[in-house]
Amino acid sequence: MSFRLRVLGLVMLVAVSATAATLWLVLRQASQQIDESGADAASVDQVSAALTDYGRQHGTWEGVRDLVVRLGAQTGQRIHLVTESGWVLVDTDRENNPDQAVRALGTVDGYVNPRPTLNLSGAGADPAEIAAKELYQYRTGVRYAACLTRSGVQPTQTPGRFGVPVYDVNSAVSTDPELNRHCRDQATQSEQASRAVLAEFSAECDTTDPSEPTDYCLAEAFNVRIAEVAPEPARVILGVGDEGGRALVVGPLLAAAAGVAAVAIVATALLSHRVLRPIAILTAASQRLGRGDLTSRVPVKGNDEIAVLARSFNRMADSLQRGEERQRRLVADVAHELRTPLANLRGYLEALSDGVIEPDPELFASLHEEAVLQQRIVDDLQDLALAEAGSLAYHRADVDLAELLETCRTAHGASADAAGVTLAVTTEPVTVHADPDRLRQVVGNLITNALRATGQGGQVTLTLRREGESALVQVADTGSGIAPEALPYVFDRFWRADSARGRKTGGSGLGLSIVRQIVTDHGGSIRVASEPQVGTTFTITLPVRPA
Repeated sequence: MSFRLRVLGLVMLVAVSATAATLWLVLRQASQQIDESGADAASVDQVSAALTDYGRQHGTWEGVRDLVVRLGAQTGQRIHLVTESGWVLVDTDRENNPDQAVRALGTVDGYVNPRPTLNLSGAGADPAEIAAKELYQYRTGVRYAACLTRSGVQPTQTPGRFGVPVYDVNSAVSTDPELNRHCRDQATQSEQASRAVLAEFSAECDTTDPSEPTDYCLAEAFNVRIAEVAPEPARVILGVGDEGGRALVVGPLLAAAAGVAAVAIVATALLSHRVLRPIAILTAASQRLGRGDLTSRVPVKGNDEIAVLARSFNRMADSLQRGEERQRRLVADVAHELRTPLANLRGYLEALSDGVIEPDPELFASLHEEAVLQQRIVDDLQDLALAEAGSLAYHRADVDLAELLETCRTAHGASADAAGVTLAVTTEPVTVHADPDRLRQVVGNLITNALRATGQGGQVTLTLRREGESALVQVADTGSGIAPEALPYVFDRFWRADSARGRKTGGSGLGLSIVRQIVTDHGGSIRVASEPQVGTTFTITLPVRPA
């Protein structure tokens, strides 16, 4: 994976992690709030219903403490019950932890109204009489139920026909009949005065105004007259308020932020290690290379940009090492090639100086031949150095290759005749854009080598033909050939097929290297095919000049 993709992956990982953590927190908080809201609403409904039933059944809030404490334990909520007038009936915080400070009140509340609502929809023709009767029975029953509750006895209550509960004031209390009689008598005596105000109660709603229904008026008058005996409506508050912020919000946020930061730090550390370690290795290797250690290489793993850089460094080091080795071989080859002829020249000159041998024309001709050979080696080295450096001058023009081959045959005809070798040419019209002098040098070197390798009675053939957009020049001989294991080295400097060949028959060993460089500079190629004792064929491919 490329380094760019790794960085992109890291950024995406951090972004996705942060987004996922934020989304998780939002969903968690929202879910918690929804759950809490649902749980609080259910708890409020449960507590309100239980308290309403208690107030209606007992006709008083006395004794409600035990119920509230039990409801607080069941719901797991703090319950604060306060009347409309502000009187706190029960607070579970005070009941359960009297020695500790009371916490702030919660925000979820409900309304508890134990007072009945008079419904005269089915009262018939005389609703006032029914309302008065329901009023008397309710006030008596509430007083009776409150008396039993104060004495620790559970009252008996049943739903009434007109929405007003009915208390059984005549039922016996099995544990204490005297208590039942006492509470019943007390309630009855207290409500004797209510019958005296029956006319007043009926007169309040005796109106001819059709916009004010009698049933509604009687129900309102009923509510007013039960207020002094019925339990007061109350407000129930659940839970506790937020004091100093909720840790539930801050904690997960900090944890998520720490998690995302940890992921980013770990991923960055791994990525930086993956990047910086190869760079450190490359730096150390380049320092060794700068100090002259051309064998320094770096390990390559993967296919990312760092691996590409490592491969480029290794190729550069290989190229430098090969160049250094070529330079050393060149120096060694030049020293080797010049040592023997220079030693011969020195020996002959010292012998002449000491009078050991007599000077004669044959000796001077031999010394001159050695000097000419050294001059040719130096010239070839200079041409090869210039060609490899790209500094060899070329003067390009349109060249008729058929004419060029005929010129080369004429130039080497005398040498071929002297060696007893037939030099033949087979051509067709082909024109290229090249340096004619350099091409003659190329063909001349190949002909010279072919004549040296071909014995008397052999043949050297120059062939020219066109194949597509290329011109093919072949120099084939019927000489001794080249061994297959030696073919890869024929274009190396100072290479010769016969290393023991003397200077009179051998060349400088640079001709084929110069040939390959000149052909390459012309955008062509050269290859060789050979078979021992059969012959050798050099094939030059040059691009034909476009029309």
